[in-house]
Amino acid sequence: MNVLVIGSGGREHAIVWKLAQSSKVKKIFCAPGNGGTALLAKNVPIPVHDFAALAQFAKDEGIDLTIVGPEDPLLGGIVDFFLERSLPIYGPTAQAAKIEGSKSFAKYLMKRYNIPTAKYESFIDYESALAYVREQGVPIVVKADGLAAGKGVVVAETLEEAERALYSIMEENAFGQAGARVVIEECMRGEELSLLSFVDGETVKPMITSQDHKRVFDNDQGPNTGGMGTYAPVPHMSAKLVDEIVAKIVQPMASGMVRDGIPFRGVLYTGLMITSEGPKVVEFNARFGDPETQVILPLLKTDLVDICTATVNGELASLDVEWKQESAVCVVMAAPGYPGEYPKGSLITGLEQQAEGVAVFHAGTKQTPEGTVTSGGRVLGVTSIGKDLEEARASAYEAVRSISFEGAHYRTDIAAKALGNR
Repeated sequence: MNVLVIGSGGREHAIVWKLAQSSKVKKIFCAPGNGGTALLAKNVPIPVHDFAALAQFAKDEGIDLTIVGPEDPLLGGIVDFFLERSLPIYGPTAQAAKIEGSKSFAKYLMKRYNIPTAKYESFIDYESALAYVREQGVPIVVKADGLAAGKGVVVAETLEEAERALYSIMEENAFGQAGARVVIEECMRGEELSLLSFVDGETVKPMITSQDHKRVFDNDQGPNTGGMGTYAPVPHMSAKLVDEIVAKIVQPMASGMVRDGIPFRGVLYTGLMITSEGPKVVEFNARFGDPETQVILPLLKTDLVDICTATVNGELASLDVEWKQESAVCVVMAAPGYPGEYPKGSLITGLEQQAEGVAVFHAGTKQTPEGTVTSGGRVLGVTSIGKDLEEARASAYEAVRSISFEGAHYRTDIAAKALGNR
């Protein structure tokens, strides 16, 4: 079959890489793709928001399945657009994807379905929001309601930090329209966990657990990023805990959305805080996580094409989803200055000579006559698979040290805490 992947990041490279291993896939296209997808698929220079051109391409090329990577086109209604034209596509409709696009909508659903999460209020008026923060005190969490590329969340430890965040989001429009409404939450304490699930209406098939590292520097210092590295599975999170999360959080959300006439089909990402009172939701996303995908897909035994096709056809319930009994670690190599301003165009060396079990997923690269160069903030996701977390981590960092580009920086403590927790 012919498959089209929409997007241009590390997540999309990982999806293309996984699809390339399927005996059922004949041709893979990626729109617009990056320097890594170009090595496995044919990159197509169509922007992710040009639904008409993407649908026409799918029709002209006889695309049997389209998989959407990023959240923006999902919220924009690409799935609805394709379905109206009878083009098979994997991902939630715009209405279902709103679970990621509006934090206040997600909170409304959680309250409605009795799903555990932080206490919150939402505001469109700056003065009211400011008064609420002063009344509640710190620590407190300030979130832009809409999409802000993983950067619209401030965990404020001081009142000054909280007030600055509010002013930046609501008065200075730091995140544009995404910050027209803010959600202010109690600060939950505990350990963060990501649980992604393949969902087809009522059917929920949880993936293995993973843990992202959001802050830019070691020991969770510095500003939030889109993710500086991740690992899977999380050894100290038990199967019993996963069962509890599915029973109390993921299944009620999936079933509730079906009852409300907005069935979710695709990947439901549940960001969690494991508190002393049990697991609580930090956020929901409507697609594969980035960089979680880079450690989850290498450990997936079942053909990804079978999962996507079963979901599109409403048959996920009858499919067994199996996982390898191994571990994976991904270390993100970022451009100097990221998550702020960063240069582009630096030549990357050392990509070719990688050991077996190592996959280098390109996030912000492009191919030029001189070679592969940087073109984004998060440049590479260096992933290694090992028999256990220790082996995977050692191998990932060995690979990272063999790759270089000007000003490259990365965290040196990905999965370190997990190994200390054993």
